[in-house]
Amino acid sequence: MRGRSDEVQKKRLVTSAVIATIFLVFLYVYQGSLFGSENRGSAALEYGSKSLRRFGWGDDADAEESSSKFTREDEEVAVVPKSFPVCDDRHSELIPCLDRHLIYQLRLKLDLSLMEHYERHCPPDERRYNCLIPPPHGYKVPIKWPKSRDEVWKANIPHTHLAHEKSDQNWMVVKGEKIVFPGGGTHFHYGADKYIAAMANMLNFSNNVINNGGKLRTVLDVGCGVASFGGYLLSSDVIAMSLAPNDVHQNQIQFALERGIPAYLGVLGTKRLPYPSRSFELAHCSRCRIDWLQRGGILLLELDRLLRPGGYFAYSSPEAYAQDEEDLRIWREMSALVERMCWKIAAKQNQTELWRHRVENYWNLLSPKIQSDTLRNLMDMKANLGSFAAALKHKDVWVMNVVPEDGPNTLKLIYDRGLIGAVHNWCEAFSTYPRTYDLLHAWTVFSDIEGRGCSLEDLLLEMDRMLRPTGFIIIRDKQSVVDFLKKYLSALHWEAVASEQDSDEVIFIVQKKLWLPNRSSRDTE
Repeated sequence: MRGRSDEVQKKRLVTSAVIATIFLVFLYVYQGSLFGSENRGSAALEYGSKSLRRFGWGDDADAEESSSKFTREDEEVAVVPKSFPVCDDRHSELIPCLDRHLIYQLRLKLDLSLMEHYERHCPPDERRYNCLIPPPHGYKVPIKWPKSRDEVWKANIPHTHLAHEKSDQNWMVVKGEKIVFPGGGTHFHYGADKYIAAMANMLNFSNNVINNGGKLRTVLDVGCGVASFGGYLLSSDVIAMSLAPNDVHQNQIQFALERGIPAYLGVLGTKRLPYPSRSFELAHCSRCRIDWLQRGGILLLELDRLLRPGGYFAYSSPEAYAQDEEDLRIWREMSALVERMCWKIAAKQNQTELWRHRVENYWNLLSPKIQSDTLRNLMDMKANLGSFAAALKHKDVWVMNVVPEDGPNTLKLIYDRGLIGAVHNWCEAFSTYPRTYDLLHAWTVFSDIEGRGCSLEDLLLEMDRMLRPTGFIIIRDKQSVVDFLKKYLSALHWEAVASEQDSDEVIFIVQKKLWLPNRSSRDTE
Protein backbone atom coordinates (compact mmCIF):
# COMPACT_ATOMS: atom_id res chain seq x y z
CA MET A 1 0.00 0.00 0.00
CA ARG A 2 2.87 2.38 0.74
CA GLY A 3 4.43 1.78 -2.60
CA ARG A 4 1.23 2.53 -4.56
CA SER A 5 0.49 5.63 -2.54
CA ASP A 6 4.01 7.04 -3.24
CA GLU A 7 3.55 6.50 -6.98
CA VAL A 8 0.26 8.38 -6.98
CA GLN A 9 1.84 11.22 -5.01
CA LYS A 10 4.70 11.50 -7.51
CA LYS A 11 2.22 11.75 -10.42
CA ARG A 12 0.38 14.56 -8.62
CA LEU A 13 3.63 16.48 -8.04
CA VAL A 14 4.66 16.20 -11.70
CA THR A 15 1.24 17.39 -12.82
CA SER A 16 1.41 20.39 -10.46
CA ALA A 17 4.92 21.29 -11.70
CA VAL A 18 3.80 21.20 -15.35
CA ILE A 19 0.80 23.44 -14.61
CA ALA A 20 3.00 25.90 -12.71
CA THR A 21 5.49 26.00 -15.60
CA ILE A 22 2.75 26.65 -18.14
CA PHE A 23 1.37 29.44 -15.97
CA LEU A 24 4.77 31.13 -15.65
CA VAL A 25 5.38 30.91 -19.41
CA PHE A 26 1.97 32.42 -20.05
CA LEU A 27 2.65 35.23 -17.57
CA TYR A 28 6.02 35.93 -19.24
CA VAL A 29 4.50 36.06 -22.72
CA TYR A 30 1.64 38.25 -21.50
CA GLN A 31 4.01 40.76 -19.87
CA GLY A 32 6.18 40.79 -22.95
CA SER A 33 3.25 41.60 -25.21
CA LEU A 34 1.98 44.25 -22.83
CA PHE A 35 5.23 46.11 -22.01
CA GLY A 36 7.46 45.07 -24.88
CA SER A 37 10.23 43.47 -22.81
CA GLU A 38 11.07 42.10 -19.44
CA ASN A 39 13.19 45.17 -18.73
CA ARG A 40 10.32 47.56 -19.35
CA GLY A 41 8.09 45.40 -17.24
CA SER A 42 10.43 45.59 -14.29
CA ALA A 43 10.85 49.34 -14.91
CA ALA A 44 7.11 49.79 -14.75
CA LEU A 45 6.95 47.88 -11.51
CA GLU A 46 9.81 49.98 -10.17
CA TYR A 47 8.06 53.20 -11.22
CA GLY A 48 4.91 52.08 -9.45
CA SER A 49 6.91 51.36 -6.34
CA LYS A 50 8.47 54.82 -6.47
CA SER A 51 5.10 56.48 -6.98
CA LEU A 52 3.66 54.76 -3.94
CA ARG A 53 6.55 55.87 -1.79
CA ARG A 54 6.47 59.41 -3.16
CA PHE A 55 3.00 59.81 -1.68
CA GLY A 56 4.10 58.37 1.65
CA TRP A 57 2.89 54.81 1.05
CA GLY A 58 4.93 51.67 1.32
CA ASP A 59 7.32 50.32 3.89
CA ASP A 60 8.61 52.96 6.34
CA ALA A 61 11.89 51.12 6.64
CA ASP A 62 12.45 51.51 2.89
CA ALA A 63 11.69 55.24 3.11
CA GLU A 64 14.72 55.76 5.33
CA GLU A 65 17.10 54.59 2.61
CA SER A 66 19.07 57.05 0.46
CA SER A 67 17.20 58.60 -2.47
CA SER A 68 20.33 58.52 -4.63
CA LYS A 69 20.09 54.75 -5.28
CA PHE A 70 18.99 53.49 -8.67
CA THR A 71 18.09 50.00 -9.87
CA ARG A 72 21.17 47.79 -9.93
CA GLU A 73 21.83 44.30 -11.26
CA ASP A 74 20.34 42.86 -8.09
CA GLU A 75 17.19 44.91 -8.87
CA GLU A 76 17.43 46.98 -5.70
CA VAL A 77 14.56 49.48 -5.77
CA ALA A 78 15.23 53.25 -5.29
CA VAL A 79 13.32 55.09 -2.58
CA VAL A 80 12.47 58.74 -1.93
CA PRO A 81 12.64 60.13 1.62
CA LYS A 82 9.61 61.79 3.12
CA SER A 83 11.70 64.82 4.13
CA PHE A 84 15.21 66.30 4.04
CA PRO A 85 17.05 67.82 7.00
CA VAL A 86 17.27 71.62 7.12
CA CYS A 87 20.70 73.26 7.10
CA ASP A 88 21.86 75.45 9.94
CA ASP A 89 20.76 79.11 9.70
CA ARG A 90 24.40 80.05 9.12
CA HIS A 91 24.15 78.46 5.68
CA SER A 92 21.16 80.50 4.46
CA GLU A 93 23.39 82.01 1.73
CA LEU A 94 25.54 78.97 0.99
CA ILE A 95 27.14 78.79 -2.48
CA PRO A 96 28.75 75.34 -2.38
CA CYS A 97 31.36 75.88 -5.12
CA LEU A 98 32.20 79.42 -4.02
CA ASP A 99 32.57 78.81 -0.30
CA ARG A 100 35.71 80.56 0.99
CA HIS A 101 35.47 78.69 4.29
CA LEU A 102 35.82 75.42 2.38
CA ILE A 103 38.89 76.75 0.58
CA TYR A 104 40.54 77.50 3.91
CA GLN A 105 39.54 74.18 5.42
CA LEU A 106 40.85 72.17 2.46
CA ARG A 107 44.05 74.24 2.50
CA LEU A 108 43.99 74.75 -1.23
CA LYS A 109 47.14 76.40 -2.53
CA LEU A 110 45.77 79.24 -4.63
CA ASP A 111 47.39 82.30 -6.16
CA LEU A 112 45.55 85.23 -4.62
CA SER A 113 47.10 87.72 -7.04
CA LEU A 114 45.44 85.84 -9.92
CA MET A 115 42.04 85.78 -8.13
CA GLU A 116 41.99 81.97 -7.97
CA HIS A 117 40.30 82.10 -4.57
CA TYR A 118 37.25 83.68 -6.23
CA GLU A 119 36.97 80.92 -8.83
CA ARG A 120 34.88 77.75 -8.50
CA HIS A 121 36.15 75.07 -6.10
CA CYS A 122 33.44 72.48 -5.47
CA PRO A 123 33.40 70.37 -2.30
CA PRO A 124 34.18 66.63 -2.45
CA ASP A 125 31.28 64.24 -1.94
CA GLU A 126 32.00 63.76 1.74
CA ARG A 127 31.86 67.55 2.34
CA ARG A 128 28.46 68.15 0.76
CA TYR A 129 25.73 69.39 3.08
CA ASN A 130 22.78 67.49 1.53
CA CYS A 131 20.25 69.61 3.39
CA LEU A 132 17.63 72.23 2.57
CA ILE A 133 18.86 75.85 2.54
CA PRO A 134 16.59 77.91 4.84
CA PRO A 135 15.60 81.51 4.01
CA PRO A 136 16.91 84.24 6.34
CA HIS A 137 14.82 85.30 9.31
CA GLY A 138 11.90 87.50 8.31
CA TYR A 139 12.13 86.64 4.58
CA LYS A 140 9.32 88.10 2.45
CA VAL A 141 8.01 87.40 -1.03
CA PRO A 142 10.27 89.53 -3.30
CA ILE A 143 9.01 92.84 -4.66
CA LYS A 144 7.94 92.43 -8.28
CA TRP A 145 9.59 93.95 -11.36
CA PRO A 146 9.86 96.76 -12.38
CA LYS A 147 9.46 98.21 -8.89
CA SER A 148 12.14 95.81 -7.67
CA ARG A 149 14.76 97.62 -9.75
CA ASP A 150 14.64 100.45 -7.23
CA GLU A 151 13.91 98.68 -3.93
CA VAL A 152 14.07 95.27 -2.20
CA TRP A 153 13.16 93.93 1.24
CA LYS A 154 16.08 94.30 3.64
CA ALA A 155 15.10 91.04 5.36
CA ASN A 156 15.69 89.09 2.15
CA ILE A 157 19.33 90.22 1.96
CA PRO A 158 20.18 91.36 5.49
CA HIS A 159 23.50 93.01 4.57
CA THR A 160 24.08 96.74 4.87
CA HIS A 161 27.87 96.72 4.52
CA LEU A 162 27.74 98.14 0.99
CA ALA A 163 25.23 100.81 1.98
CA HIS A 164 27.69 102.16 4.56
CA GLU A 165 30.87 101.63 2.55
CA LYS A 166 29.46 103.21 -0.61
CA SER A 167 27.31 105.84 1.09
CA ASP A 168 29.08 108.59 -0.86
CA GLN A 169 28.45 106.84 -4.19
CA ASN A 170 24.69 106.19 -4.00
CA TRP A 171 24.89 102.43 -4.65
CA MET A 172 22.17 101.66 -2.13
CA VAL A 173 20.48 103.25 0.86
CA VAL A 174 18.74 101.62 3.83
CA LYS A 175 15.25 103.05 4.40
CA GLY A 176 13.22 101.30 7.07
CA GLU A 177 12.36 97.76 6.00
CA LYS A 178 13.72 98.28 2.50
CA ILE A 179 16.99 98.85 0.71
CA VAL A 180 16.60 101.34 -2.14
CA PHE A 181 18.85 101.76 -5.16
CA PRO A 182 19.05 105.39 -6.40
CA GLY A 183 20.75 104.28 -9.61
CA GLY A 184 24.18 105.52 -8.58
CA GLY A 185 27.53 103.82 -8.62
CA THR A 186 31.22 104.46 -8.21
CA HIS A 187 31.26 106.41 -11.45
CA PHE A 188 27.55 107.15 -11.95
CA HIS A 189 27.56 110.51 -10.18
CA TYR A 190 24.23 111.57 -11.65
CA GLY A 191 22.66 108.17 -12.06
CA ALA A 192 23.23 105.19 -14.33
CA ASP A 193 20.70 106.46 -16.88
CA LYS A 194 22.65 109.70 -17.50
CA TYR A 195 25.93 107.77 -17.55
CA ILE A 196 24.54 105.46 -20.25
CA ALA A 197 23.26 108.40 -22.29
CA ALA A 198 26.67 110.10 -22.03
CA MET A 199 28.35 106.92 -23.28
CA ALA A 200 25.99 106.76 -26.25
CA ASN A 201 26.71 110.43 -26.95
CA MET A 202 30.46 109.79 -26.93
CA LEU A 203 30.00 107.04 -29.52
CA ASN A 204 27.75 109.27 -31.65
CA PHE A 205 24.80 106.88 -31.40
CA SER A 206 21.57 108.36 -32.68
CA ASN A 207 19.46 110.21 -30.08
CA ASN A 208 21.99 109.24 -27.38
CA VAL A 209 20.34 105.81 -27.14
CA ILE A 210 22.80 103.04 -26.29
CA ASN A 211 21.18 100.32 -28.43
CA ASN A 212 22.26 102.26 -31.53
CA GLY A 213 19.16 101.50 -33.51
CA GLY A 214 19.17 97.82 -32.53
CA LYS A 215 22.82 97.24 -33.42
CA LEU A 216 23.88 96.86 -29.78
CA ARG A 217 22.01 94.19 -27.86
CA THR A 218 24.24 92.20 -25.43
CA VAL A 219 26.61 93.67 -22.84
CA LEU A 220 29.13 92.17 -20.41
CA ASP A 221 29.43 94.34 -17.29
CA VAL A 222 32.62 93.27 -15.49
CA GLY A 223 32.81 94.12 -11.78
CA CYS A 224 29.18 95.24 -11.86
CA GLY A 225 28.58 96.13 -8.20
CA VAL A 226 24.82 95.84 -7.59
CA ALA A 227 24.21 95.92 -11.38
CA SER A 228 22.53 99.33 -11.71
CA PHE A 229 24.23 99.74 -15.10
CA GLY A 230 22.60 96.54 -16.35
CA GLY A 231 19.29 97.44 -14.72
CA TYR A 232 19.03 100.75 -16.55
CA LEU A 233 20.10 99.21 -19.86
CA LEU A 234 16.90 97.14 -19.98
CA SER A 235 14.73 100.15 -20.83
CA SER A 236 16.87 100.60 -23.98
CA ASP A 237 16.21 97.00 -25.06
CA VAL A 238 19.76 96.01 -24.12
CA ILE A 239 20.46 93.04 -21.86
CA ALA A 240 23.62 92.79 -19.78
CA MET A 241 25.38 89.85 -18.18
CA SER A 242 26.42 91.55 -14.95
CA LEU A 243 29.47 89.80 -13.52
CA ALA A 244 31.09 90.14 -10.09
CA PRO A 245 32.89 87.81 -7.67
CA ASN A 246 31.75 86.66 -4.25
CA ASP A 247 34.27 89.02 -2.64
CA VAL A 248 34.51 91.37 0.33
CA HIS A 249 31.75 93.56 -1.16
CA GLN A 250 29.06 91.42 0.40
CA ASN A 251 26.42 89.90 -1.85
CA GLN A 252 26.61 92.25 -4.86
CA ILE A 253 25.16 89.68 -7.24
CA GLN A 254 22.54 88.59 -4.72
CA PHE A 255 21.28 92.19 -4.61
CA ALA A 256 21.24 92.30 -8.41
CA LEU A 257 19.17 89.12 -8.73
CA GLU A 258 16.82 90.16 -5.94
CA ARG A 259 16.22 93.35 -7.94
CA GLY A 260 15.35 91.28 -11.03
CA ILE A 261 18.50 92.16 -12.99
CA PRO A 262 20.45 89.48 -14.92
CA ALA A 263 23.66 88.68 -13.05
CA TYR A 264 26.20 85.90 -12.54
CA LEU A 265 28.87 85.09 -9.98
CA GLY A 266 32.22 85.01 -11.71
CA VAL A 267 35.69 86.50 -11.96
CA LEU A 268 38.36 87.13 -14.55
CA GLY A 269 41.08 84.98 -13.05
CA THR A 270 42.90 81.96 -14.44
CA LYS A 271 40.01 80.40 -16.37
CA ARG A 272 37.99 81.49 -19.35
CA LEU A 273 34.59 82.91 -18.63
CA PRO A 274 31.75 80.44 -19.41
CA TYR A 275 30.49 82.34 -22.46
CA PRO A 276 30.94 81.56 -26.16
CA SER A 277 33.34 83.53 -28.31
CA ARG A 278 31.94 86.62 -30.05
CA SER A 279 28.95 86.88 -27.68
CA PHE A 280 28.85 90.57 -26.72
CA GLU A 281 28.67 93.90 -28.53
CA LEU A 282 29.94 95.83 -25.50
CA ALA A 283 32.16 95.01 -22.52
CA HIS A 284 32.02 97.54 -19.69
CA CYS A 285 34.34 98.21 -16.75
CA SER A 286 33.65 101.15 -14.45
CA ARG A 287 36.43 101.31 -11.86
CA CYS A 288 36.29 97.53 -11.68
CA ARG A 289 39.81 97.33 -10.16
CA ILE A 290 41.02 94.74 -12.66
CA ASP A 291 44.70 94.70 -13.59
CA TRP A 292 44.22 94.54 -17.35
CA LEU A 293 47.99 94.57 -17.92
CA GLN A 294 48.79 91.41 -15.94
CA ARG A 295 50.38 88.43 -17.69
CA GLY A 296 50.92 90.29 -20.92
CA GLY A 297 47.31 91.49 -21.12
CA ILE A 298 45.74 88.02 -21.06
CA LEU A 299 42.51 89.38 -19.55
CA LEU A 300 42.09 91.84 -22.41
CA LEU A 301 42.63 88.91 -24.77
CA GLU A 302 39.74 87.17 -23.04
CA LEU A 303 37.55 90.22 -23.70
CA ASP A 304 38.76 90.15 -27.30
CA ARG A 305 37.50 86.55 -27.52
CA LEU A 306 34.09 87.51 -26.12
CA LEU A 307 33.54 90.66 -28.19
CA ARG A 308 31.98 90.51 -31.61
CA PRO A 309 33.80 92.21 -34.51
CA GLY A 310 33.02 95.91 -34.25
CA GLY A 311 32.24 95.59 -30.52
CA TYR A 312 33.26 98.12 -27.86
CA PHE A 313 35.16 98.03 -24.57
CA ALA A 314 34.05 100.92 -22.31
CA TYR A 315 36.55 101.66 -19.55
CA SER A 316 35.92 104.49 -17.08
CA SER A 317 37.58 105.67 -13.90
CA PRO A 318 37.14 108.60 -11.48
CA GLU A 319 38.28 111.97 -12.71
CA ALA A 320 40.95 112.26 -10.03
CA TYR A 321 42.77 109.30 -11.61
CA ALA A 322 43.60 111.50 -14.58
CA GLN A 323 45.97 113.50 -12.35
CA ASP A 324 47.71 110.45 -10.84
CA GLU A 325 51.05 109.50 -12.39
CA GLU A 326 50.55 105.77 -11.80
CA ASP A 327 47.12 105.81 -13.44
CA LEU A 328 48.46 107.82 -16.34
CA ARG A 329 51.16 105.17 -16.81
CA ILE A 330 48.54 102.40 -16.80
CA TRP A 331 46.49 104.26 -19.39
CA ARG A 332 49.51 104.70 -21.66
CA GLU A 333 50.43 101.01 -21.42
CA MET A 334 46.81 99.92 -21.99
CA SER A 335 46.58 102.15 -25.04
CA ALA A 336 49.74 100.60 -26.47
CA LEU A 337 48.50 97.09 -25.69
CA VAL A 338 45.09 97.46 -27.34
CA GLU A 339 46.78 98.97 -30.37
CA ARG A 340 48.90 95.80 -30.71
CA MET A 341 45.63 93.82 -30.44
CA CYS A 342 44.31 95.74 -33.47
CA TRP A 343 41.79 97.64 -31.36
CA LYS A 344 41.33 101.35 -31.94
CA ILE A 345 40.07 104.03 -29.57
CA ALA A 346 36.56 104.94 -30.72
CA ALA A 347 36.11 107.81 -28.25
CA LYS A 348 37.82 109.19 -25.17
CA GLN A 349 36.58 111.83 -22.79
CA ASN A 350 38.28 113.25 -19.73
CA GLN A 351 35.92 115.01 -17.22
CA THR A 352 38.57 117.53 -16.28
CA GLU A 353 38.65 118.23 -20.24
CA LEU A 354 34.80 118.33 -20.40
CA TRP A 355 34.62 121.07 -17.79
CA ARG A 356 37.48 122.97 -19.35
CA HIS A 357 35.41 123.12 -22.51
CA ARG A 358 32.32 124.20 -20.57
CA VAL A 359 34.21 126.91 -18.67
CA GLU A 360 35.65 128.28 -21.90
CA ASN A 361 32.13 128.45 -23.25
CA TYR A 362 30.95 130.27 -20.10
CA TRP A 363 33.69 132.85 -20.49
CA ASN A 364 32.82 133.37 -24.13
CA LEU A 365 29.21 134.04 -23.15
CA LEU A 366 30.36 136.43 -20.40
CA SER A 367 33.04 138.14 -22.47
CA PRO A 368 31.01 141.28 -23.35
CA LYS A 369 30.48 141.91 -19.61
CA ILE A 370 33.75 140.94 -17.87
CA GLN A 371 37.42 141.92 -17.85
CA SER A 372 40.38 139.93 -16.54
CA ASP A 373 39.87 141.35 -13.03
CA THR A 374 36.04 141.34 -12.91
CA LEU A 375 35.68 138.05 -11.01
CA ARG A 376 37.50 136.83 -7.92
CA ASN A 377 35.20 135.03 -5.43
CA LEU A 378 33.35 132.15 -7.14
CA MET A 379 31.02 129.48 -5.78
CA ASP A 380 30.15 126.14 -7.37
CA MET A 381 26.83 125.35 -5.69
CA LYS A 382 26.93 121.66 -6.71
CA ALA A 383 30.61 120.87 -7.01
CA ASN A 384 30.54 117.08 -7.34
CA LEU A 385 34.28 116.32 -7.81
CA GLY A 386 35.41 119.93 -8.20
CA SER A 387 35.90 119.78 -11.97
CA PHE A 388 34.48 123.27 -12.49
CA ALA A 389 37.06 124.67 -10.08
CA ALA A 390 39.88 122.57 -11.57
CA ALA A 391 39.12 123.96 -15.02
CA LEU A 392 39.64 127.50 -13.63
CA LYS A 393 43.07 126.87 -12.11
CA HIS A 394 44.80 129.07 -14.71
CA LYS A 395 42.56 132.08 -13.98
CA ASP A 396 43.07 134.49 -11.11
CA VAL A 397 40.02 133.28 -9.18
CA TRP A 398 39.21 130.93 -6.31
CA VAL A 399 36.18 128.65 -5.98
CA MET A 400 34.17 127.61 -2.94
CA ASN A 401 33.09 124.04 -3.82
CA VAL A 402 29.77 123.28 -2.14
CA VAL A 403 28.81 119.60 -1.86
CA PRO A 404 25.07 119.08 -1.27
CA GLU A 405 24.34 117.51 2.09
CA ASP A 406 21.99 114.91 0.62
CA GLY A 407 24.20 113.97 -2.34
CA PRO A 408 27.38 111.95 -2.81
CA ASN A 409 29.95 112.93 -0.18
CA THR A 410 32.78 113.91 -2.51
CA LEU A 411 34.30 116.65 -0.34
CA LYS A 412 37.29 114.50 0.70
CA LEU A 413 38.15 113.94 -2.95
CA ILE A 414 37.86 117.68 -3.60
CA TYR A 415 40.43 118.37 -0.89
CA ASP A 416 42.63 115.55 -2.24
CA ARG A 417 42.70 117.46 -5.53
CA GLY A 418 44.07 120.54 -3.76
CA LEU A 419 40.76 122.39 -3.76
CA ILE A 420 38.54 123.68 -0.94
CA GLY A 421 34.86 123.47 -0.13
CA ALA A 422 32.09 122.72 2.35
CA VAL A 423 28.94 120.61 2.74
CA HIS A 424 25.63 122.43 2.69
CA ASN A 425 21.87 121.93 2.43
CA TRP A 426 20.43 124.41 -0.09
CA CYS A 427 17.05 124.33 1.59
CA GLU A 428 18.79 126.56 4.14
CA ALA A 429 20.90 129.74 4.03
CA PHE A 430 24.66 129.46 3.42
CA SER A 431 27.12 130.56 6.11
CA THR A 432 28.39 133.77 4.54
CA TYR A 433 27.75 137.51 4.74
CA PRO A 434 25.59 139.25 2.14
CA ARG A 435 27.24 140.36 -1.09
CA THR A 436 30.37 138.19 -0.85
CA TYR A 437 30.56 136.31 -4.20
CA ASP A 438 31.12 137.57 -7.75
CA LEU A 439 29.75 134.48 -9.51
CA LEU A 440 27.51 131.57 -8.57
CA HIS A 441 27.48 128.39 -10.67
CA ALA A 442 24.20 126.46 -10.26
CA TRP A 443 24.28 123.17 -12.15
CA THR A 444 20.89 121.40 -11.69
CA VAL A 445 20.65 122.92 -8.21
CA PHE A 446 17.09 124.15 -8.86
CA SER A 447 15.98 120.74 -10.13
CA ASP A 448 17.38 119.14 -7.00
CA ILE A 449 15.63 121.60 -4.70
CA GLU A 450 12.36 121.19 -6.58
CA GLY A 451 12.61 117.41 -6.17
CA ARG A 452 13.02 117.80 -2.42
CA GLY A 453 10.00 120.03 -2.07
CA CYS A 454 11.94 123.09 -0.88
CA SER A 455 11.03 126.64 -1.90
CA LEU A 456 12.57 127.82 -5.16
CA GLU A 457 11.76 131.42 -4.21
CA ASP A 458 13.73 131.06 -0.98
CA LEU A 459 16.71 129.79 -2.95
CA LEU A 460 16.50 132.71 -5.39
CA LEU A 461 16.48 135.19 -2.50
CA GLU A 462 19.43 133.42 -0.87
CA MET A 463 21.44 133.55 -4.09
CA ASP A 464 20.67 137.25 -4.42
CA ARG A 465 21.80 137.76 -0.82
CA MET A 466 25.18 136.12 -1.47
CA LEU A 467 25.81 137.78 -4.84
CA ARG A 468 27.61 141.11 -5.13
CA PRO A 469 25.95 143.84 -7.19
CA THR A 470 27.02 143.45 -10.85
CA GLY A 471 27.81 139.79 -10.07
CA PHE A 472 26.74 136.87 -12.27
CA ILE A 473 24.83 133.61 -11.92
CA ILE A 474 25.37 130.74 -14.37
CA ILE A 475 22.36 128.45 -14.32
CA ARG A 476 22.73 125.09 -16.07
CA ASP A 477 19.46 123.19 -15.87
CA LYS A 478 16.43 121.97 -17.80
CA GLN A 479 14.33 124.32 -19.91
CA SER A 480 11.35 124.31 -17.53
CA VAL A 481 13.57 125.60 -14.71
CA VAL A 482 14.91 128.43 -16.86
CA ASP A 483 11.38 129.38 -17.93
CA PHE A 484 10.37 129.53 -14.26
CA LEU A 485 13.35 131.73 -13.31
CA LYS A 486 12.70 134.23 -16.09
CA LYS A 487 9.46 135.22 -14.35
CA TYR A 488 11.42 136.51 -11.34
CA LEU A 489 14.13 138.54 -13.08
CA SER A 490 12.41 141.91 -12.72
CA ALA A 491 11.48 141.38 -9.08
CA LEU A 492 15.08 140.42 -8.22
CA HIS A 493 16.65 143.27 -10.26
CA TRP A 494 18.42 140.68 -12.42
CA GLU A 495 18.85 140.87 -16.16
CA ALA A 496 19.51 138.12 -18.70
CA VAL A 497 22.98 138.13 -20.24
CA ALA A 498 23.04 135.00 -22.41
CA SER A 499 21.17 131.77 -23.09
CA GLU A 500 22.32 128.68 -24.94
CA GLN A 501 21.23 125.07 -25.44
CA ASP A 502 23.84 122.40 -24.58
CA SER A 503 22.60 118.87 -25.24
CA ASP A 504 19.56 118.34 -22.97
CA GLU A 505 20.48 121.27 -20.69
CA VAL A 506 20.09 125.03 -21.02
CA ILE A 507 22.81 127.51 -20.02
CA PHE A 508 21.22 130.69 -18.70
CA ILE A 509 23.40 133.57 -17.42
CA VAL A 510 22.02 136.53 -15.46
CA GLN A 511 23.62 139.61 -13.88
CA LYS A 512 22.57 141.33 -10.69
CA LYS A 513 22.02 145.04 -11.21
CA LEU A 514 23.49 147.65 -8.91
CA TRP A 515 20.52 149.23 -7.20
CA LEU A 516 19.88 151.24 -4.03
CA PRO A 517 16.68 151.42 -1.98
CA ASN A 518 14.49 154.46 -2.14
CA ARG A 519 15.68 156.23 1.02
CA SER A 520 12.63 158.50 1.31
CA SER A 521 10.28 155.55 1.37
CA ARG A 522 12.56 153.74 3.82
CA ASP A 523 12.64 156.78 6.12
CA THR A 524 8.87 156.99 5.96
CA GLU A 525 8.59 153.37 6.97
